[in-house]
Amino acid sequence: MEGKLINGIQQIGVGVADAEEAFKWYATVLGADVQVFDDNNEATHMAPYMGGKPRKKRAIMGLNMSGGSGYEIWQHTEHVSRPPVNAVQLGDLGITMAKVKSKDINKSYEFLKNKGVNIISKIVKDPSETACFYIEDPYGNQIQIREFDSWFNYKNVNIGGQYGAFLGVSDIDKSLKLYADILGYHKVVYDETGTFHDLQNLANGGGKFRRILLTHDDNRTGGFAKLFGKSEIELIQSLDRTPNKIFADRYWGELGYIHLCFDIRNMDALVKECEEAGLPFKVLSNPDFDMGDANGHWGYLEDADGTLIEFVETHKVPLIKKIGWSINLKDRDPHKPLPNWLMKAMSFNRVKF
Repeated sequence: MEGKLINGIQQIGVGVADAEEAFKWYATVLGADVQVFDDNNEATHMAPYMGGKPRKKRAIMGLNMSGGSGYEIWQHTEHVSRPPVNAVQLGDLGITMAKVKSKDINKSYEFLKNKGVNIISKIVKDPSETACFYIEDPYGNQIQIREFDSWFNYKNVNIGGQYGAFLGVSDIDKSLKLYADILGYHKVVYDETGTFHDLQNLANGGGKFRRILLTHDDNRTGGFAKLFGKSEIELIQSLDRTPNKIFADRYWGELGYIHLCFDIRNMDALVKECEEAGLPFKVLSNPDFDMGDANGHWGYLEDADGTLIEFVETHKVPLIKKIGWSINLKDRDPHKPLPNWLMKAMSFNRVKF
């Protein structure tokens, strides 16, 4: 294998005050009840983004087995995590919102309404005429629920996993060097400028923006590519205000969306490509880093506005933790997807509340 492979979005990081409580919410409300890992190791490599020293933490990854990406729920355990200095507004620099897939938007709306979720908009249509609505989790993080057509197993499911995010940027054209050229999100679903009906109920949603929704070719391969499915990145640039940087004057891992993580193969090739593009990795683990129940090679770079993007080359992942059954991906054909039955075995890691 010569070049890097982007298999899909693996997870979005969510900084919270209580990881166990947040995992329960994401499991019972958004269906991310398969616990991939529960890691209490000290965060060492991210010290440059945490005041220059390692920090104790707890991180739980939850996955919705209907298809899509997971949530890495991340908690500082040696100090109280702080919210953003300024309340997050649409267009601020960083990850402003997760995208979550819906099989039937009306059923998803009623399901979340009956769960008592804070729904902050009625069902609307985005610029692609796709039905969606917006909610807020109990921790102030906004989420777009949107009809989507990429599923792994959707029997009796209304809401699937996370499949992308809104990222606030200062210059969309400059940001495309990473998201389109390197990560392969070069197919434009829409690229529009103005004010937008679907955003009106969000903080600063009535502002003027340029929005570009990007997706990739239908050729993602690799072990968990079928489970992660198709994904999208929406870049949003504020045109009538100077945006704030969401993680200004705070430690990484504090409250809010902390990173977007991609599942990859051939880390060395990716590191080299990003370096040549002027987007060097800022953090890089050793090749077989222990992540509690899983291990792999991971690293972070900053996009053009300093938003942290993570990449993980997974080597071992637990399938049935109760009997210690894991799968080694390191020696597998990087283009070959895992059998469906093998991925479905991860359902044995489901946590019931």
